[in-house]
Amino acid sequence: MNSRLYFLAGFLAAAGALLFAYYLEYVQGLEPCPLCIFQRVAMAGVGLICLVGFVHGPGGIGHRGYAFLALMSALAGAGIAARHVWLLQLPPDQVPACGPSLDYMVDIMPLQEVLATVLRGDASCAEVKGAFMGISLPAWTLLYFVLLSLGSLAGIMGLGARKRPAA
Repeated sequence: MNSRLYFLAGFLAAAGALLFAYYLEYVQGLEPCPLCIFQRVAMAGVGLICLVGFVHGPGGIGHRGYAFLALMSALAGAGIAARHVWLLQLPPDQVPACGPSLDYMVDIMPLQEVLATVLRGDASCAEVKGAFMGISLPAWTLLYFVLLSLGSLAGIMGLGARKRPAA
């Protein structure tokens, strides 16, 4: 597989996940919590990096560089999704209290404080709003980020990189 196809596959995987998230929000009416929104940002990061990699079509070091950046975004998303899954498992008496909305926090707080507050999570992040086959949507998202991370690792190891002709 050449570099462009590798990054096109990554872009399509991330875009598909984002389209599904927006389908759930706008068609099914599932309102995303702040952690869900941050997971979307990480997924968009993977998609954007893969799109740039697709357009650039690098070989060798460039391919590995884009794959590394995609890995970092996928790992950040996996970390956020893992935190979300952990919050879902807490007993009700240990769930953090509900906080203000993300829009409100962005308006009144510095970005660093918004990030810290959202990553702590609150009660809106600790209720299962959707599930498929008995597994919560954040758990599926975590699995998806793990698969994207594995794909990125394959790219770092050179799978999908364009082979240079022998001199």
